[in-house]
Amino acid sequence: MANIKSAKKRVLIAEANRQRNAAFKTSIKTALKKALALAEGDDKERAFFKAVLNAAISKAYQLCDKAVSKGILHKNTAARKKSRLVLAIKKLAK
Repeated sequence: MANIKSAKKRVLIAEANRQRNAAFKTSIKTALKKALALAEGDDKERAFFKAVLNAAISKAYQLCDKAVSKGILHKNTAARKKSRLVLAIKKLAK
């Protein structure tokens, strides 16, 4: 454990940042899972379904891009997540 006051503060700040980043990463995983779940479902109203699916994909993209800008995710990691999401949705559409 740190003895210097500023080092003790940094430990507290680092822990708060770690929890915030973990929560943000969890929200990204949830958004990706929601988009995949929507793609798996067979909704009767196709126009409404496409709008909802596009909104879910857009939200997942937005969260990934925001994580990159905040330094939570590496840009290649976010690109990989987005690519895998779209590939999975296209695979389900066939």
